[in-house]
Amino acid sequence: MARQEPGQAARRGVLWVPDWPVAAAVAEGLADPQVPVAVHDGRGVVVASAPARAAGVRRGMRRRSAQQLCPELVLLGVDPVRDARAFEPLVQAVETVVADVLVVRPGMVVFLARGPVRHVGSEDALAELLVGTVATETGAECQVGIGDGLLTAMLAARAGVLVPAGPGATTTFLAGQDVAALTLAASTRQAGVETAELVDLLRRLGLRTLGAFARLETGDVAARLGTRGLAAHSLARGLDMRPPVARRPEDDVVAATELDPPAERADVAAFAARALAEQLSERMLRRGVVCARLQVTARTEDGNELARTWSIDGAPTAAELTDRVRWQLEGWLSGRSGRPPSAPLTHLELTAQEVGPAGAVQDGLWGHSRRGQVQAERAALRVQGLLGAEGVLVPVLQGGRNPRAAARLVAWGDEPAPLRRTDAPWPGRVPPPWPATVPTEPLPILLLDAAGATVRVDARGTASAAPARVVVPAPEPLPGAAERPAAPAPVDPGEYPLLAWAGPWPATERWWAAEASRRAYVQVVPDGAPALLLAVERGAWRVEGVYD
Repeated sequence: MARQEPGQAARRGVLWVPDWPVAAAVAEGLADPQVPVAVHDGRGVVVASAPARAAGVRRGMRRRSAQQLCPELVLLGVDPVRDARAFEPLVQAVETVVADVLVVRPGMVVFLARGPVRHVGSEDALAELLVGTVATETGAECQVGIGDGLLTAMLAARAGVLVPAGPGATTTFLAGQDVAALTLAASTRQAGVETAELVDLLRRLGLRTLGAFARLETGDVAARLGTRGLAAHSLARGLDMRPPVARRPEDDVVAATELDPPAERADVAAFAARALAEQLSERMLRRGVVCARLQVTARTEDGNELARTWSIDGAPTAAELTDRVRWQLEGWLSGRSGRPPSAPLTHLELTAQEVGPAGAVQDGLWGHSRRGQVQAERAALRVQGLLGAEGVLVPVLQGGRNPRAAARLVAWGDEPAPLRRTDAPWPGRVPPPWPATVPTEPLPILLLDAAGATVRVDARGTASAAPARVVVPAPEPLPGAAERPAAPAPVDPGEYPLLAWAGPWPATERWWAAEASRRAYVQVVPDGAPALLLAVERGAWRVEGVYD
């Protein structure tokens, strides 16, 4: 059995039906497959059939322009319910070959390829079997692609090819693709809008191919493009937006209801599904989590169970959850698949799967995480649910000229990407060794000379006198401090003579801006206290770090 190397994306397969809205309209009997057909959304053409494209009709073209080019063009309005209803028979046909099918959108499904390939013998045999099964059972023409990572498999399906396994082949396949391909992986409206804005920005920056985008440093992408940019960067590198999930630190979010009386029609069941979707969205919002999959489960009056899983990108709104449930109910209850429910629906359940703040959790190098780590992850999720994503922060090492700048705090669950490169030159940085402890906020302190005057540092970095002692003032009490224990101070209040000192090292950052930062650093070794890294700015001394 082939092993998945660390950092390598899962081997995925994608089945794609070209021009699915047109194919759905043909399956519903609204159009003849031999005549030019186009689907529009009121502003322009969304998709055109092959005969329409041969006549010059293109996506985004206005209706009047399309009709002028092709007078016999049949124009149909966008109908997501029709698309989903007609797609259910095709998904059922795919399930006869592949288990655990994930619907990305009507017209496209994704699945893990390793298991089915072992069953049928090869990737070529699997692709041929899927295309033949779908054509035999539904009459639809589809294309199958297999590759490492979600975007690779999607582009492979559109090209009808199988990308060889391995990072080298994946990188070569993706390198020349247009950055607009990133929009294929968006499965919600909001994700599609954000990705389209990202693609426009990348083009204005001169990054027109996935290869050019993938060559950027992860830290640079995080600093400039944020979370959506990081997810797109992972796709461009041939990885998944979320790593494969081996376990979940938190239970799925579930919302369920009983249908009384039982529902035989899709409109009746959809009315209950709307309230259920709003309930699920509210529960996810309260816990501060997002999900990657939405499972819709229904039970019939005679005890049978129906289940379908949809892909969800990011934080879905209640309306987006409602749409997917309504589409699925239409697919089940319309009877087009020839396998409608055996009895009216009595129970409807929505399950948000693969939940997490922003990233997925997977096993460590040596297997399952220890119990304490799992409990800590669960506690972090609960705290984030109460306080928000920024309520739990973790440090990330990055480049900088001083210890405080070299640490970045990110929300727990986000990708721990630095904003600045650690291997870049940092002229003027504080010389090593750096302190082991950096206070959350700099602590006030007095640095005095032998005469008791405050040591000052001029613009040239020259000290007014040799430091002789430090004075640590007592911390001022905070409101409500009597009701809770105070955090231990890194240095006890008092006056300490110095055994040794070094510096000062002046540092001026952003000298050209009005908010320029001018400070100087000094290392001191007090008698009776730990060694300290001090910084002076505008005449005030602060403790920037404590040495072990």
